[in-house]
Amino acid sequence: MFSIGYDIGSSSIKAALVETSTGRSIAVVNEPKTEMKMLALHNGWAEQNPDDWWSHICAATKRLLKENNIESAAITGIGIAYQMHGLVVVDKNGKSLRNSIIWCDSRAVEIGQKAFDALGNEECAETLLNSPGNFTASKLKWVKENEPKIYSKITKFMLPGDYISFKLSGEIGSTISGLSEGIFWNFKTNTTAKNLLEYYGISKELIPDIVDTFSVQARVSEKGASESGLSIGTPILYRAGDQPNNALSLNVFNPGEVAATGGTSGVVYAITKNLSSKESMRVNNFAHVNYNKSNIRIGKLLCINGAGIQYRWLLNNLDLTDYDEMNGLADSVPIGSDGVLIHPFGNGSERMLNNKRLGTQISRINLNNHKKAHLCRAALEGIAFSFVYGMEIMTTDKITPTVIRAGNDNLFRSEIFSKTVATLIDQEIEIYNTTGAIGAARACQLHTGDFETFGKQIIQNDYVMGFKPSKNKEAYSKAYQRWKSELEHLLKNN
Repeated sequence: MFSIGYDIGSSSIKAALVETSTGRSIAVVNEPKTEMKMLALHNGWAEQNPDDWWSHICAATKRLLKENNIESAAITGIGIAYQMHGLVVVDKNGKSLRNSIIWCDSRAVEIGQKAFDALGNEECAETLLNSPGNFTASKLKWVKENEPKIYSKITKFMLPGDYISFKLSGEIGSTISGLSEGIFWNFKTNTTAKNLLEYYGISKELIPDIVDTFSVQARVSEKGASESGLSIGTPILYRAGDQPNNALSLNVFNPGEVAATGGTSGVVYAITKNLSSKESMRVNNFAHVNYNKSNIRIGKLLCINGAGIQYRWLLNNLDLTDYDEMNGLADSVPIGSDGVLIHPFGNGSERMLNNKRLGTQISRINLNNHKKAHLCRAALEGIAFSFVYGMEIMTTDKITPTVIRAGNDNLFRSEIFSKTVATLIDQEIEIYNTTGAIGAARACQLHTGDFETFGKQIIQNDYVMGFKPSKNKEAYSKAYQRWKSELEHLLKNN
C-alpha cells in the first residue's frame, strides 16, 4: 500500500509516492517540467491560476501511477502541502472567481498595517500573535475594496491546499493551522478571529468548515477521481502550509525543536508552547500542525530573504564551476575570512530587520591580500551569522533550541555554514534528505496518532549526518561579533 503527497509550490507541483509500511520514498515527480508562470500586472503583484495547480496535480498523479506500475486502488491516503498565505475565492458553484493572490504578492501591505494600528499592536500580538500584515485576510480585504463585483459573488475563500482538497473531493474545508497562517484565528478565544473579521467587514460565512489536520478530512469524489486518476473514496488525511509541513517532514513537533531551511531564502521555524508574541512584526507565529486547544504548539517562523541567493550570486559572478568548488575555496581561508565581511541582505526588504532594505554589503577587503576564496568564506559566514542573529531575536520569545534539523540543501551541506551555526548556538545540527512532498505523504499515517513510528521512519530513511559545535568557539564568536557590530552600524545609519 502507498500514500501520495503533494507539495504545491509557486514554481512547480511536486508529488511523492511513499510506501506506507516503511515510509520509504518510491518516486518523486515535478509538474510542469518548466517553471510555472506567475502573472504580475503591477509591481509587487503576483498571481497564479489555481486551476493550473489542479491540472499539474492530475498530470503528476497519473505519472506516478503509470511510471511505477501502481494501481490507484493501492493508494490509501493523500497528504497536501502548499504555498502559504495564498488566497483563492470561489462562487456558489465552486468556480474560481479570479486568479489566486499568492504568497509573494505585496499589494495588501498597507491594508494590514492600518489594521495593526487600528486594532492596536498589543491586541494583535495577544489575539492573532501577528500583525495582520500582508497575509490572506488582508488580501481578501483588498478584493473587497478593489473588486466589489467579484467579492459579492464569493461563497468561500480558501488557501491553496484547501482548493486542491476541494478539487479532489468537492468538499470545502480548512484547518486551524491554515486559518492561523491567513490570520483568521484568535488564539485567546480559540475561535476564528472575530476582531479582525469585523474590522475588515468580512462575513464569517466565507470561512471554510474546520477539519482536523490529521484526520479523514474528505474523500476523492467521482469527479475528482475521473480527472486525477485516483480511486473514488481515497481519503485525504493531511494538509498543511509549506513551512509547518517542512517542520513535520523533519520530525519537528515539540517545544525546543527547530526546523531550518537554506534555499534561496532561509527559514528558522521553532516550536513553542508559549503564546507570547513580543516580536509579532519580525517573527510570524502560526498554529503548528499538532496544535489543538489542549496541546498548544506554536510555530515561530523567521524568514531571511538574503540566504542561498547570495551564495548563488557569487557562484554566477566569480566564474566558478559549482558549489563544491566554492566550498573548497572557502575551506582554504581561516575562520573570520581574514577580516572580510558580507551582509547578505540583497534580496529585498528583510522582515527580521524591520523591513529595511540594506542591500548586500561587502566590506573590509584588502586589495593586496584578499581573493575570491575570502569572498566565498565570507558569504557562507555572513549567511550563517544572519541565521544566528535571527535566532537571537527569537530568544526574546523564550525559544531555547534543544535540537535543530535541516534539509539536505546546498547551504546545510556546507560544513563551514553548518559548523558556524552549530558552534554559535551551541547545538548540533542534524541533516536529513527529505522533501515536503515526501513528508506530506508520510503524514497520512498520523491520523492514527502514531508519531513514534513516523519519527523512526524519518531517521531510518532520511538521516544524512550531523554537525556538532566546534571546541574552538572563541574564533567563531569573535568573527560573529565583528559582523554583528557592523550590521548594527548599518541599521543605525540606514
